[in-house]
Amino acid sequence: MKISLFESLGWLAILAIWGLVIANYSSLSDSVPTHFNAAGEPDSFGRKASLLVLPSIATLTFLGLTFLNMFPEIFNYPVKITVDNAPAQYRNIMRMMRYLKMTLVITFSFILYKNIQIAQRLKDGLGHWFLPISLGVLFIPLVYFIANPFRISKNK
Repeated sequence: MKISLFESLGWLAILAIWGLVIANYSSLSDSVPTHFNAAGEPDSFGRKASLLVLPSIATLTFLGLTFLNMFPEIFNYPVKITVDNAPAQYRNIMRMMRYLKMTLVITFSFILYKNIQIAQRLKDGLGHWFLPISLGVLFIPLVYFIANPFRISKNK
């Protein structure tokens, strides 16, 4: 079985996000950012145990999407699935899911990294470019993957 680049990067990001927490947890003060406004500035703080939420959500999301990706026939498609186009349609949706889970875990890892930097007083926020860049990295490729079924069906 061949493992895709997106899948490999996603698993590495899972390891990295847990490594970040483990490596920095004991050295952090008890107050860490728990929420950011649209400008990337922390607007809520909590106990450092809340840092475990991001890697937990990232891991559960990654594993859940990995499980769902084993059953591409259950997804909704914008085109009729036929015997001829099914393999290409399933490959497309599986690639999309791998990209989505990789992007989500990397985004969560970046937020956690910035949380740690803020808690260590090295940075003061995510930066005002975080939201538009992360939304673009997530949604622009998804538009491609969602539009791709029409191209696949047209070519069959």
